[in-house]
Amino acid sequence: MPSTTVRISREARENLQKLPGQTGRKLHELLDEAMERYRRELFVKDANAAFTALRANKEAWADEEEERPAWEGTLADGLEE
Repeated sequence: MPSTTVRISREARENLQKLPGQTGRKLHELLDEAMERYRRELFVKDANAAFTALRANKEAWADEEEERPAWEGTLADGLEE
């Protein structure tokens, strides 16, 4: 696995060094998981902001609501009940 060096604070390094002992997992696994969780958090935050902006635009929101029934019909396409 390729690696790289990243500068972090001394406090962060000390906290990171404790985690493998507390979890029984390798440090790189914990860092990968933490980064993925943060990436997902940012994605949801951005999606929520876009949805809020959409709702604030009455015309765009009306178009969204009008279009929903067509999309809801595709939710189970190809799936057996």
